[in-house]
Amino acid sequence: MVETIVRQTSKKTWYRWSVYINVVLFFVIALMLYFLMKHSIDYGKSGGEIWRWITLDIGIIAIAFSLIFYQFFRNLFTIIKRSL
Repeated sequence: MVETIVRQTSKKTWYRWSVYINVVLFFVIALMLYFLMKHSIDYGKSGGEIWRWITLDIGIIAIAFSLIFYQFFRNLFTIIKRSL
C-alpha cells in the first residue's frame, strides 16, 4: 500500500515536501545552535558535567546538516543531468 502511494506522488509534491523538510531542518539547526551555546556557557559553570548534552547538540546538528547537503547535491546533480 505504501509503495502505491509513493509511486502515485508527483514530482511537484515531492519538491514541496522537500522544501518543508529543509525549513524544518533549518529550524532544528537554529534551535540546536542555541542549545549548544547555552550548554557551552553552562559547561564552564558546572565543572564539566554537561559534556553529554554538548555532544548530543553537535550530533543533531551534524545529522541535520548532512541531510541538507545530501538534498542539495542530489538536486544539483539532477539539474546538471537535465542541462547536458
